[in-house]
Amino acid sequence: MSTKPNIIISSLDVERLEKILEALPHGTVGKEELEVELERAEIVEPEEIPANVVTMNSTVRFKVASSNEEFEYTLVYPKDADGSKHKISILAPVGSAMLGLKEGGEIEWPKPGGGSLTVHIDKIVYQPEREGLFYR
Repeated sequence: MSTKPNIIISSLDVERLEKILEALPHGTVGKEELEVELERAEIVEPEEIPANVVTMNSTVRFKVASSNEEFEYTLVYPKDADGSKHKISILAPVGSAMLGLKEGGEIEWPKPGGGSLTVHIDKIVYQPEREGLFYR
């Protein structure tokens, strides 16, 4: 997979993520990758987010190609990544990779220490915007 898929991110998520990124020290794992994703994203108002797009606080069923195992996690801000089995931080490689992808989409993403992983979005189980929660 040589080109990255188009991604859509809400203006609210971008605003919050940019504040988090500004506060992180240079060299923080995942920071640069997330910055690149935000720069290339189509940014829309929360009310305009399609129901099939991964947003912050979405619960997503996905596969990582190397294991073919299915996972279900909620994509959260770093402060909410409390070590719970079903939460993944936006700064984790899989977390940054999922943001803005559509159901059925996939992306190849760098792993810390080298190599890459391919993430495939099977289903968005829950998306706040789909439920009318635009300013959570």
